[in-house]
Formats: sequence, structure tokens, C-alpha cells
Amino acid sequence: MSECTHDCSTCGQSCAERTAPQDLHEKLNEMSSVKKVIAVVSGKGGVGKSLVTSALAVEMNRRGYKTAVLDADITGPSIPKAFGVNSHAKGSEFGILPEVTKTGVQLMSVNLLLEHTTDPVVWRGPVISGTVKQFWTDVIWKDVDYMFVDMPPGTGDVPLTVFQSIPLDGIIVVASPQELVSMIVSKAVKMAEMMNVPILGLVENMSYFKCPDCGKEHKIFGDSHIDEIAENFNTRVLAKVPFDAELAKSVDTGTVELFVGNWFENAANTIEDELKIEK
Repeated sequence: MSECTHDCSTCGQSCAERTAPQDLHEKLNEMSSVKKVIAVVSGKGGVGKSLVTSALAVEMNRRGYKTAVLDADITGPSIPKAFGVNSHAKGSEFGILPEVTKTGVQLMSVNLLLEHTTDPVVWRGPVISGTVKQFWTDVIWKDVDYMFVDMPPGTGDVPLTVFQSIPLDGIIVVASPQELVSMIVSKAVKMAEMMNVPILGLVENMSYFKCPDCGKEHKIFGDSHIDEIAENFNTRVLAKVPFDAELAKSVDTGTVELFVGNWFENAANTIEDELKIEK
């Protein structure tokens, strides 16, 4: 081992005394172009993170931007189903080609590589993390304005891999109104802060149910605390999405691109304002 010169900028060694920050970002495929990357995260599963990811990609696509979704939830992939994509991704000597939806959203998910979509992914952590990196380095993303990364829940191996390997421009945290939401959101937000990634805001899913007969709103999970939580973390609430049977059905039936609703307009406005892109 060479003698330490105490100049970390010219040293390739990894030691306890290293003071210069190391850039661990993986290099994008040389044939790819991705301008902005937004991770959609949650502290726990089952809060509708994939629904929010899909809806945001659709909303930004409708506004004239070229969008893409990188499905980093390797063991629970659902993005292809939401868009009704059942084909297999193809490749060439230059890299893997993402599948493209009817309206032009580019997708990459492990389900596009499996022989059968119901095949389980029984892989250990390093293999899963390596696959996520390959979705960034080996896929040929074509002129993407906004890429949305659908993250697995929690703060484990894969979220850490995404935060370290992919140059994120911001994150959106998805939560539900349950009492534990403050602790759950706190974990996701603190991880983003540790990794120096800006927090664009919070989305509360399953916020309420609006009766189709009387029009009254019912708080099924109790009163919302999302505004207080946003204030505590010096961020904002981007959307309060109700139980909407048509929205849920559109994801389940692969027709999310056909859904008509305004739940994500404010979130899309924030993305446009914070992460500006010239069309």
C-alpha cells in the first residue's frame, strides 16, 4: 500500500481518514440522455407508491415532456402492469432497449426480462442492487426529460444503491394518513438528507373517501397529519389523493395512461418549477 500523502483528491485508496467526498454515481449508457431523475419513495409498503410513480410519468408526458420509469422494485415490480405492457425488453450490442408505452413513456422493469411475469425474483441483495445499477448503465434511455424511479419501500440495500449510484435531482415521499406516518416519513426524509438529495414534497395517498351519493368526505384512516409533517420537515404537500375506484382500476387493468383526473397537477407544477427543462 502506498504511503498516504493526505491529499484525498489525488488518492485512489479508501481509508478511514479520507476527507474528500467520493462520487459513487454510475455512468449512464453513452447512448442515453436523461435530464432529470426523481425517485418516488416510501417508508413502508402498500401506500400506492407505484400508482403515484405511474400517474406522475403520465401527467408530465401529457405536458409534452419525454418521460420514463425505472422500476427499482425488483422483487415486487408492478410498473409494466400499470401501463399494460406485457412484451419483453430487447437488446443489442449497445445495450438494453426499454419498452415504450402507447403514449411514449419508456419503461424498464425486471418483469420485462422474466420469461413469465409471475416468476418470483429470488435473488440475494447484491444481485438485486446490481440489476438496479444495470437499469441505469446498460439501458439506452432516449432523450428523457424526466425519469421517475419507482423505489422499493424502506431504507435498505436497493434504496441505498439508488441514492448512491444514480444522480437524483429530487425525491417525492408517498405516505398514507395512518398514525405511524410521521415516523415512517421521517425515516425516508432523513435518508434523503443524509444522501444530500432534495425533497420535492410529500404525497398523501388514500387521504379520504368521497361518497358518490352524498358527496361527503370520509377519513377512513383518521384525520390527516400530512400538513404538520410537511411543516416539521420544511417541505410541502404536493397532493392529497383520495380513494378513487377509477384510478385504482386504471392501474390494475393497465390503462393508467387513459385515466382523467387532476390529483397530480400540483405535483407536476412543482416538478416543472423546481426542475426546469426547456421543451
